[in-house]
Amino acid sequence: MGIFRKKSVASLLAQAADNEKGLKRTLGPGHLVALGIGAIIGAGLFVRTAAASAEAAGPAVTLSFVVAAIACAFAGLCYAEFSSMIPISGSAYTYAYATMGEIAAWVIGWSLVLEYALGAATVSIAWSEYLNNLMGGVIPYKWCHSPFEHVNLLYHHVFKGGVTSISDDVMRAFPEAIRSTVITTHGLVNFPALGILLALTLLLIKGTQESAFVNAIIVFLKVAIVLLFIFLGWNYMNPANHTPYFIPADAPGHGGMFQHGWGGVLGGAAIVFFAFIGFDAVSTAAQEAKNPKRDMPIGILGSLVVCTILYVLFSYVLTGVASWHEFADPAKGKEASVAYAIKTYMTKYAGWLPNMVTLAILAGFSSVILVMLMGQSRVFFSMANDGLLPKVFSDLHPKFRTPYKANWILFVFVGSFAAFIPGSIAGDLTSIGTLFAFMLVCAGVIIMRKTDPDHPRPFRTPFVPFFPILGILICFAMIISLPSNTQLSALVWMLVGLVIYFSYSKKRSKLNTPLN
Repeated sequence: MGIFRKKSVASLLAQAADNEKGLKRTLGPGHLVALGIGAIIGAGLFVRTAAASAEAAGPAVTLSFVVAAIACAFAGLCYAEFSSMIPISGSAYTYAYATMGEIAAWVIGWSLVLEYALGAATVSIAWSEYLNNLMGGVIPYKWCHSPFEHVNLLYHHVFKGGVTSISDDVMRAFPEAIRSTVITTHGLVNFPALGILLALTLLLIKGTQESAFVNAIIVFLKVAIVLLFIFLGWNYMNPANHTPYFIPADAPGHGGMFQHGWGGVLGGAAIVFFAFIGFDAVSTAAQEAKNPKRDMPIGILGSLVVCTILYVLFSYVLTGVASWHEFADPAKGKEASVAYAIKTYMTKYAGWLPNMVTLAILAGFSSVILVMLMGQSRVFFSMANDGLLPKVFSDLHPKFRTPYKANWILFVFVGSFAAFIPGSIAGDLTSIGTLFAFMLVCAGVIIMRKTDPDHPRPFRTPFVPFFPILGILICFAMIISLPSNTQLSALVWMLVGLVIYFSYSKKRSKLNTPLN
């Protein structure tokens, strides 16, 4: 059967039922919804909203969230069907193994590294930025940024008022006399990002139930802050900021197809799509759910619905309080957009609300990293059990029964990206890996309905194949709207993965026997 050999659903269910060798079943529906919300609300909402508004969609970023949510809804329905049918860790990787064969499973598992591992790296970088902002910038630039980042500092003897950060474009516009006073500082390593990754790795090794409890507390805190900003900010919205609702075609710097009008909405959807990754991470915990046939669809779809409503309201208020033009200014915008809007336009609350928002954001980022690291370790756990990765990834802690060695390897891998790679690069790669995984899961539902129509399905995706096909098309549209260099980087990543598969995994697969 070669590279298209499949794992039977019966063998997957037998593996899921092996409680002695497998992961502990400790999670109920509430835990799963909280895990989904914990993974979803984080960097995407607080950072990507302003970025998508400034770069592509303007006030219509609210519609970008709707488009991204629709794509996620189609994929979420497919995930719900699979997770109730095959309640085992591994998520889309496992589903592909049962429907499309080993090579597709490997490709999707390799893609999930972009989603979960790079997602955790991206959010840890954002966590570092917000921590330094909360602390008043006391961490030296070189110890909280990658070597590929720099900042230009203009000192007070030119313009009174201390030190000012300016962009490269602005600096080039100054006369030589002023440019000579600018000092450029480069980053070296992002230590705060490494610190949060280490702390959460230790928590994950301790146990899934303990991690879920900490996550639930964090979710309550950050949802409360999101609701507080929506409630207070509603009274400070300026209707003029929502007019025009779409970026005009003649707006400076927005001449590209996906930078204005409805094209900008689609381009914005590709950017904010990062905000939705996480609901599928719930499916990686299927082998740790108490009643996965009932609880997995609740966890996946419930968290998606809650977060979509919050996202649309949040983005509407944020772009109403401050104009999308302002978010294009690095000094005002993308990374600290919420704090900027509060301090500039909601001055009544400027003394305490920005710090509270920043604390909630830090907590929210922490829960996102936690769930991403957990999801990636569970995917590696499944791949190692199938022989496609070394056994070390499936070794369980003798006391905690968690894949502790995989957690430590992930810390090194994710930490390397977080410490030395800019967040924008990792973020776009995360989105493309997620979109590709969604496409394959949608295709898998169609295939399974044909190849195994009689298998019990506690949850059934409605309107098959129409809904899965729509999910595939929307995800593909968002992939092609991403920057070409991101697409090229993802292609290179896939080629590296195929080299590893054919040189190592194919020979060591547990299905690689004469009987299979």
